[in-house]
Amino acid sequence: MLAKRSHFLLAGLTAAMLLGNGAHAAEATTTLGPNGEQSTPYTQVTLTTAQQDRVKAQNYTAAILMHTTSDWSSALIKGAKDKFQDLNVKVVAVTDAEFNANKQKTDVETVMAMSPDIILTLVVDPVSGAAAFRPAVQQGSKLVLISNLPSGFEYGKDYAGIVTDDLFEMGGLAADMLAKTVGEQGKIGFIYHEANYYVTNQRDQAVLTNLAKHHPGIQILAKQGIANANDGEVVASALITQHPDIQAIYAPWDSIAEGVVAATRAAGRSDIKVITMDLGAANALDMAKGRNVAGIVTDLPYDLGQTLATMGALAKLGEQTPPFVTVSADAVTRDNLAEAWQQALRRDPPAAVTKALSQ
Repeated sequence: MLAKRSHFLLAGLTAAMLLGNGAHAAEATTTLGPNGEQSTPYTQVTLTTAQQDRVKAQNYTAAILMHTTSDWSSALIKGAKDKFQDLNVKVVAVTDAEFNANKQKTDVETVMAMSPDIILTLVVDPVSGAAAFRPAVQQGSKLVLISNLPSGFEYGKDYAGIVTDDLFEMGGLAADMLAKTVGEQGKIGFIYHEANYYVTNQRDQAVLTNLAKHHPGIQILAKQGIANANDGEVVASALITQHPDIQAIYAPWDSIAEGVVAATRAAGRSDIKVITMDLGAANALDMAKGRNVAGIVTDLPYDLGQTLATMGALAKLGEQTPPFVTVSADAVTRDNLAEAWQQALRRDPPAAVTKALSQ
């Protein structure tokens, strides 16, 4: 598994190459879908007043089948529920697969008995997920996917669309913060996800692409792959030992960044700054205290949930829906941490973070 709140279970969706040993994923300039689809911004996915009235009159039902329980999942579910409530769509089930494909199969079977008109889901495993969800599609449920594409599923036939983060934007924001942190002329270490995962591969490559294109003064002293999120401290410790002049380190997501921060503390290097993806309480607290974490890129799970619900409603009406939709991201620093936390997760930051920001 990836991060503790990860939604990046996208194995097999792309042939993107790993970023080590000189082999790079094909450089893109925008976020593309798993089959190369151009993205539609989430702000363009809307319902007209007439369409809203049609949905409200139908008394549709919906089910939300999540891969895990987390702050990210909770914010997404809240966004979807709020939109469904506005549209008079009753949410009949919310499930948690606990990162287990077999449990998700059982969740689908349980939900099918309720015959929901709309299903929003993040499929845990593309292969087994295809078999699990196909009966629901055949039963008439409109399926809207979060990030993952089940194997062999066809747009328009098996699912109404995929909604995910604007991965290239996230990489660009991380690159900008890395460069700003070291004054556009610094030396950095680059930790990337060493696995064939669509989301993380695109994000990591976007960081490199944007650094090369927009910040040529940044010198990457070393690139190091990581497969297990628990190895963040070990990998970062080696980078710091081998390259003592390193000024900043990029970590591909929050739990890895926690290990990187631990390595900087163990080395007595409060000067090394850390840039990462995804909001997490530990890194937010470190940032709030003005320590190592200098920048975090966050997606917008509440808005993602709203978009998923809108897509499901449009599909149920028989309206055209875009095959691949991306939701924007924010660059988070200490200055906007509280506002960004609220915007992304629709709740206040942890008390310890709020206290540290006030000091």
